[in-house]
Amino acid sequence: MSQSSFNRGFVEECQICRSKKLFEFINLGFHPAVNDFFDSNYKKEVIETYSMPILLCEECDLIQLGIHVDPEKIFPKHYAYRSGTTKILVDNFKDLSKDVQSIIDLKESDLVIDIGSNDGTLLMNFKNMGVRVLGIEPTDVALLAKKSGIETENIPFSYENAKIIKEKYGKAKLITAANVFAHIENINDIVKGIYELLDDDGIFISENHYLSDLLETLQYDTFYHEHLRYYSLISLTYLFHQHGMKIFDSKKIPTHGGSIRVFSCKDNLNFTASKQHEANINNELMGKNLLDESIKFGERTKNSKINILNVITDLKRKKHKIVGISAPSRASTLINYVGIDNTMFDYICEIDGSLKIGKNIPGTDIPVINESYLFEDQPDYAFILSWHIANELIPKLRQKGYKGKFIIPLPEIKIVE
Repeated sequence: MSQSSFNRGFVEECQICRSKKLFEFINLGFHPAVNDFFDSNYKKEVIETYSMPILLCEECDLIQLGIHVDPEKIFPKHYAYRSGTTKILVDNFKDLSKDVQSIIDLKESDLVIDIGSNDGTLLMNFKNMGVRVLGIEPTDVALLAKKSGIETENIPFSYENAKIIKEKYGKAKLITAANVFAHIENINDIVKGIYELLDDDGIFISENHYLSDLLETLQYDTFYHEHLRYYSLISLTYLFHQHGMKIFDSKKIPTHGGSIRVFSCKDNLNFTASKQHEANINNELMGKNLLDESIKFGERTKNSKINILNVITDLKRKKHKIVGISAPSRASTLINYVGIDNTMFDYICEIDGSLKIGKNIPGTDIPVINESYLFEDQPDYAFILSWHIANELIPKLRQKGYKGKFIIPLPEIKIVE
């Protein structure tokens, strides 16, 4: 049966341009949903897993997941992720609000909408400015935002829901989608909804993993079923152009190991592309063949798996104790792809207050426990699963009293004394 780009199942046409010229450059095997955490005292008889083929569209340069899983499976109501628990994200959202102030003068009557607003961390910056805010969040994390005083609609975003929101709240001067613009199915319907809801002189800001950084630093652990697309500025330009919108600025930011903040508006708005954006686009175009880069990325990924397993198994043969540090979504991909289990990692640490403590890493019997135990236990090696912020984590763990060695898995595995 033929599958359209927004139906469940394997993708047969590009999610942006509908081209069927799709090239699979790696398949990471079968994985559970990365936020399918379950109580450590409960033994699941069956763990649902889904294939993870990664495709390149040869028409619009979009790299995308080659399968669509039911959103209710990957974004359960008990979704464990909270943006407010990660300092780098809190600081990033403050920086975003400052960027907005340099572009538009928000007034008290203006409306700011955040798509996929999670616990309301991003919107709190605008609420503190005195402007109207509204979160759109389909999971139960919306309840945390409401408790913080952030008005939130507990619904998914779509074109049809955008019309309902517009009728109820009016048009938005600013719409944001931070680390969710790659998550939502049927992206053309989403952009159509954004256009419908956006003031004619309003702006839309998206933040996503940046494809250039992902390829360069071998971030195969950012591939998981929540992420349907991995954007370059070229693919985003193609997407917005189809819906009467244009990009006028872009900014590389450090979140998630390398992301891009993209500023867009309706075509009629008199914003010309910034020099920074032109430089970013030119960097993507300069002498690079994305097909060749993707093939090389696939080979490097396979080699990385072998190298990580070699290091871990060598240490375990020598009777060393290894534990994991932090349990971001990307940890599930790395652990399940490499084949790490509870014979290799005794446990994984999360900071106090994490909703993941007391649960197992998806697809494994590796428990997540409070980080405080690390300093009492003093294992030989701490494997940094949030390796993209290792420079921030290692000094903090040393300061708190950890005396062992660190393992940083990517881009190339290394041991830090």
